[in-house]
Amino acid sequence: MTVGDLDLDACSREPIHRPGSIQPHGMLLAFSGSDAGAPLIQASANAAPALSLPLAQALGQPLERALHPQIATAVRSFLAAGPVPSRPVPVILTELPGAGRHQLLAHAVDDAAGDRVVILELERLDGLETDLLDHVYPRMREALERLDALNAPTDLLSCAAQEVRALTGFDRVLIYRFDADWHGTVVAEDGNGRLPSYMDLRFPASDIPTQARELYRLNRQRLIPDAGYAPVPLVALPPVAEGAPPLDLSFSVLRSVSPVHVQYMRNMETASSMSVSILLHGALWGLVSCHHHEPKAVSYAVRSACDLIAQILSVRIAAVEDRRDAEHRIALQAIQARLLAAMAQADPFIAGLTEHPDDLLRFANASGAAVVFERRCTLVGDTPTEEQVRGLVDWLAAQGEPEQFETDSLPALYPAAADFEGKAAGLLAIAVSKLHASYVLWFRPEVVRTVRWGGDPRKPLGRDGQGQGQGLSPRASFETWKETVRHRALPWTAAERDTAAALRHAVIGIVLRKAEELAALSRELARSNKELESFSYSVSHDLRAPFRHIVGYAELLQELESDQLSATGKRYLNVIVDAANSAGTLVDNLLHFSQMGRSELAPVSVDMNALVAEVRETLAPDTAGRAIEWDIAPLPTVRGDPVMMRLVLQNLLSNAIKYSRDREPARIAVGCEDRPTETIFFVRDNGVGFNQAYEKKLFGVFQRLHRNEEFEGIGIGLANVRRAVDRHGGRTWADGRLDKGAIFYFTLPKAGTAKPDLRDLDE
Repeated sequence: MTVGDLDLDACSREPIHRPGSIQPHGMLLAFSGSDAGAPLIQASANAAPALSLPLAQALGQPLERALHPQIATAVRSFLAAGPVPSRPVPVILTELPGAGRHQLLAHAVDDAAGDRVVILELERLDGLETDLLDHVYPRMREALERLDALNAPTDLLSCAAQEVRALTGFDRVLIYRFDADWHGTVVAEDGNGRLPSYMDLRFPASDIPTQARELYRLNRQRLIPDAGYAPVPLVALPPVAEGAPPLDLSFSVLRSVSPVHVQYMRNMETASSMSVSILLHGALWGLVSCHHHEPKAVSYAVRSACDLIAQILSVRIAAVEDRRDAEHRIALQAIQARLLAAMAQADPFIAGLTEHPDDLLRFANASGAAVVFERRCTLVGDTPTEEQVRGLVDWLAAQGEPEQFETDSLPALYPAAADFEGKAAGLLAIAVSKLHASYVLWFRPEVVRTVRWGGDPRKPLGRDGQGQGQGLSPRASFETWKETVRHRALPWTAAERDTAAALRHAVIGIVLRKAEELAALSRELARSNKELESFSYSVSHDLRAPFRHIVGYAELLQELESDQLSATGKRYLNVIVDAANSAGTLVDNLLHFSQMGRSELAPVSVDMNALVAEVRETLAPDTAGRAIEWDIAPLPTVRGDPVMMRLVLQNLLSNAIKYSRDREPARIAVGCEDRPTETIFFVRDNGVGFNQAYEKKLFGVFQRLHRNEEFEGIGIGLANVRRAVDRHGGRTWADGRLDKGAIFYFTLPKAGTAKPDLRDLDE
């Protein structure tokens, strides 16, 4: 297979751990079993010097007959010593007739059928006699002592690069760190100037495909002494089972590499390479990557020494990062404790988060934050507008109300964020209620930065040598390419994400506890309300007749005895009639209020446009002779009780007409806003308004904010509005300013989303 024959999908699926061939600087033998009688089932085509028989005859023969006697004796002793490990270990140094000195390594794998296969590899040592363990150990000891004396991560990385180059003699040694997207950045380098410097350059994730990264994680070492090598095929004992995969060479020291990678090396002008993986907590953190301008072999002892340096380096880096992470988490937990303590003392409890704005921002190292709880939105620091935040919350809720959401590139996921990415290109959000779309959100601004790439990352693929666009070849250019990164914030750390999740669980616990308390209060209030409704209905019903009698007899007295009454007596009778009429009206309204709570809902489809028109016609006598500018927006059809919906609109429009009668012209608007779970309706006027501090009193029975001499009424209309909307599972509230008008809101839940509203049970 040539490079030009590959395509992108094939590259991503390429079984690089089963290449069916090895590099030619050694020989490979595979035996089915781990005893002296195990038969030879596969061998590299160049394995003749290690065999006592010709390759074709040796296949199928037991280990003792197939191997050269000198090797067979060493292998027999090795197998008798215990189980064969799954990672290569040295067995013996041996001189093969006509082939020179070799290092014998052995490890075991399981084949496709689950049977144990012992793999023997003989790696050539020509010219590497000074690179054996007894020569390497003193240099390695000095390297470890140097590393042990350092603490700063940059110093550790730089020292490791220097020591690996001193041990191996490569022209250039890079230490390459992966980020969260698997792009790699060169964070340390040591070289002799023969190869260009790649320090601080970034390389795209496509340079090292997923399966290659996984192989780096499993097998920490890889050597390619000569990028111009011709692969040596493995010869298998016939017959090979139909469709059986090639031998698994994941841990082989001689494994042949992908032709795409070989071409990649040539494009880099490196004739040989070695890599050692750096793992942190079992995950691939980075690579020690070595390059040479000419072919270069490195002994197993030197590679093992480099592997040890990489492991020491990983332990030291992990210690530094773990310590920093622990310190960061401790600091965040202290802030969390203060926030929760503030919530415990605040009323409402959620206000405790915003009473300490500095702590709320430091908690996520954010420049701005927002707390959206039920319908209230509180902004802290540098944030988008309240309208933009509410739109963002609606978008989050439409995603299925995720418990936690984080991104460092919000505009890429939520296009509307492009309008405020200077304040919120990064978002960390936690949902803090299971009943409402309520969130705590932290924002980070866009950070514009320049990234230096080792070649254009947008062009990882090129045409093959024949100019055919279908072929796959690695990047041919590694010239520095600069990219300006926009629309991104600094990423959220694991500590910030985890502590935010812990805060969410704590707040949810408070919310649920409050909900349980409200539920218990709701049950008690429901029982009390039922008794009060019965009492109210009974009293209201029984008082209607006495008040009618008072009015009737007083009017008869005026008619029959008018001539005998003084002016004072007549005035007293008029006061009695007016008072009795007012009391009768009050009793009728109380009876109506009581009946509303007792009657059953009869929900049907209600055309709100038609209902507003009918109510306006009913209220026409109150608007006669007045200049009123109406602004009625298109309204949807909803599901509700038409009688109650008429009552809601009649009370709200009647109030708008009444409290704007001193305006010329009066302006009254009716509109709505569609939300994922509810529809919000509003009635707005430019009337006398009210003090927002008394908003909660508006919807109580007999609660009035204006004198009767100014505006007539008994203060039960808005109580009827709230009760009707509550019966539908909706919400009511109002916003107003003195002499600036008012706007009254009510919501109707959409089908399947109605929930009881417990917020006003204490009012």
